[in-house]
Amino acid sequence: MKQRHFTALISGMILVSALSLTGCAEKQQPSPQPEVTEAQAASIGLYSFSAETLDGSAFTQEDLSGRDLTVINFWSVTCGPCIAEMPDLAEFADRLPSNIQVLTVCLDGSRSPEEAQAILDESGFHGNTLIAGDGDFLKVCSEILYTPTTIFADQDGNLVGSTIIGGQKDLAQAYTDAVNNALKSMGKAEIVLEEKQ
Repeated sequence: MKQRHFTALISGMILVSALSLTGCAEKQQPSPQPEVTEAQAASIGLYSFSAETLDGSAFTQEDLSGRDLTVINFWSVTCGPCIAEMPDLAEFADRLPSNIQVLTVCLDGSRSPEEAQAILDESGFHGNTLIAGDGDFLKVCSEILYTPTTIFADQDGNLVGSTIIGGQKDLAQAYTDAVNNALKSMGKAEIVLEEKQ
């Protein structure tokens, strides 16, 4: 039991260190972002990890396998643009077909779980939010330089498509385009967002 608490503490400290290297990116026009290169995809991905969700559940690479694509948004409770776009992200997640999921990673969530939960509740986001973890999860977190940043992972944990950095004026369009580009690169059918309810 002590080993588990020590591992969780170390994971939390590493995430806080990763957060200190991040900075909020200003809201910007959707712009082309660099594709994930083959070398990057080979060296970093979400192949083996265990992470803790904000509600205390576990999330692993197995939770990626049931969907064609997972949209992963990195944010923090101290990032104004992250908080400002969260309602749009929540609405986008609610309009996705079942083969796509949205996952958020709150880089300072283990330090401020109540604040993180309040932000998510207010925005209407109901998906999983990761706050600590190990393995490839930590490797990916260490590559995040700005918040918000959004990446995409296929069902095997490979990072695919373009990275989205900074807030987007039309989040639904920017993210739908990025999702469809990633799906196309995987040989999968493009999606159309469901109508707002």
